[in-house]
Amino acid sequence: MDPAILKQINILLVDDETQYLNILTKRLLKRGIQPLQASDGETCLAMLAKHPVDVVVMDVMMPGMSGIDALFRIKKHHHETEVILLTGNANTQDGVKGIKSGAFDYLNKPVEFDHLLGKIVQAYEKIISDRQQKAAEEYKARIEQQMIATERLAALGTLAAGVAHEINNPLAIINESAGYLRAVMQKRELAEIPYRTSFDKALEKIENSVKRARTITHQLLSDIGKNERVLAEIDMEALVKETVQLFGRDAERKGIRVNLEADRDMRTLWADPNQIRQVLINLLNNAIHATDKEGKITVRIQSKDTGATIDIIDSGAGIPKENLDRIFEPFFSTKSPGEGTGLGLFVTRDIVEKFGGKLMVESELGKGSRFRVHIPNQNRFGGGGPGLQS
Repeated sequence: MDPAILKQINILLVDDETQYLNILTKRLLKRGIQPLQASDGETCLAMLAKHPVDVVVMDVMMPGMSGIDALFRIKKHHHETEVILLTGNANTQDGVKGIKSGAFDYLNKPVEFDHLLGKIVQAYEKIISDRQQKAAEEYKARIEQQMIATERLAALGTLAAGVAHEINNPLAIINESAGYLRAVMQKRELAEIPYRTSFDKALEKIENSVKRARTITHQLLSDIGKNERVLAEIDMEALVKETVQLFGRDAERKGIRVNLEADRDMRTLWADPNQIRQVLINLLNNAIHATDKEGKITVRIQSKDTGATIDIIDSGAGIPKENLDRIFEPFFSTKSPGEGTGLGLFVTRDIVEKFGGKLMVESELGKGSRFRVHIPNQNRFGGGGPGLQS
């Protein structure tokens, strides 16, 4: 047997016969194996809780907890550990029960040492084989998920092009109509009409919304067209406040309190305001959807020399742990059919990562979620670094 393999095996010997334990330990030490010892089932389980091992060699007949009972507990709490049962009584029923309960093998005393050592090595090789098979299955599953994601991304690119085209057509009509109304409103005979100021403000909102919608469609096509970012010096508090106000009615309708907290000494930031606004819109929309009536959403802004951090914290139901890694996948959604496309968080993270930022999430069921966006500062020459203006 390969001495290198023997040195890798961690063994626990369990037997109430001290002399037998000592003899077996000495022989294993000569082969390069340093086993642990336990005199009963309770001690065995306590040792495994602190020092997991590969193979347990255990007597069936012991005072207190029997070897069969200890085997049940081992297989329940230590799935990888293999157990070899030994007995001084040739009891076929115990052997069958032990094998059915997950024992690797069942040997009668006195057992030839080399035969026992061979069984120990076989049990260890089974553990290694099981680990390799599990790793291969996990790798295969990851590759399959990556292939699915790649196919979805390809479909998303096609979808984005179609959506952008369909949206831009009505946007052009809206923009043209707004321009016509703007020209009409400039006529001298309409200078003193009632609500003139309100009409002008309404037109301004329409024109600004058209520009914003066009920017969003350009974002959808960013992977295809590779549009350049438009950097500007941003008043972060003002930008966030403006975006929060867009959801005022939705929050009011559900009785949700939206609090805005900002550093006292907020600084301006060089970044693309349209990208940041779109990220905030997506995250706030999700937060309002996730928050129950009379709930609370906190938007917290912090600034450092390297950039800004925005936290959006809701008191909603939270996200199950098994979904935390999936919520950023394209087309994954926990919303009811018809309420979401499953693209919001995927697009959001894509936008954030493209401007060199990070999007992180923390969540606990029943307590809500926190989405944190870190926005790196960009100077006017396109690089990161000092550029924050006081």
